[in-house]
Amino acid sequence: MSFTVKINGSTHSVDVDGDTPLLWVLRDVLGMTGTKFGCGMALCGACTVHIDGVATRSCITSIESLGKSQITTIEAIGETPAGAKIQKAWLDHEVVQCGYCQSGQIMSASALLASNPHPSNADIDDAMSGNICRCGTYVRIREAINLAAQTNEKGG
Repeated sequence: MSFTVKINGSTHSVDVDGDTPLLWVLRDVLGMTGTKFGCGMALCGACTVHIDGVATRSCITSIESLGKSQITTIEAIGETPAGAKIQKAWLDHEVVQCGYCQSGQIMSASALLASNPHPSNADIDDAMSGNICRCGTYVRIREAINLAAQTNEKGG
């Protein structure tokens, strides 16, 4: 079956079964490999993308459920104000260790910052609780999100 999806501002037509997870459309059909496969059950957060600005697990989101939604992946998150701030803060705090979970972490963090420009540590912990990092960089992740939020306060 043919589906038309809008990803990172571009329209793509894909011929897949309706129950195909968005993750596999992104990776296998469109070649956008920045979104990672982790658990396949929406428990780890590696596959997080934005659907209409909301952090969503793409491994359990069927292509037929998307309708006219706007999808943003890690490949384009730096083009958004919150995503650019998060990516810069990630680099400034050297968050990445092995890096496997980082695209999902960045997607969740940028969705948080876009919806809540001045999150508390409790807000950060809540928003990031579904993202697992085997390397344990949680402290650096929280520090980076706080740094990105401070740039909001400074207007930059």
